[in-house]
Amino acid sequence: MQTMAVQIQDNYVQNFMSYVNNHSESISITKDKNLGLDPYFYERQQQLHQIRNDVKNGNIRLLSQEESDNEIELFFKELEK
Repeated sequence: MQTMAVQIQDNYVQNFMSYVNNHSESISITKDKNLGLDPYFYERQQQLHQIRNDVKNGNIRLLSQEESDNEIELFFKELEK
C-alpha cells in the first residue's frame, strides 16, 4: 500500500468522495493531524532535520545565547543607521 497527499479543488470534493466511496475496497482516507495544524509540516520537519545534521557535522555553527544576543544587537544598531 502507498500513502500520498492529494489536493482537491473545493468544487470537486463531492465528485472525489463519490469516486472514493465507489472504490472503498482499494482506497482508505484518513486525515493527517499534522497537516491540519500546519500544511507545511513535513517540509518544515525535513528542513529541521537537515539543520540538525548540518550542526552535528560542523557545516553550520550553532551560536551560544550570548553570541546570538550580540548578533541581534549589532543587527538592530545597523538598522538604526
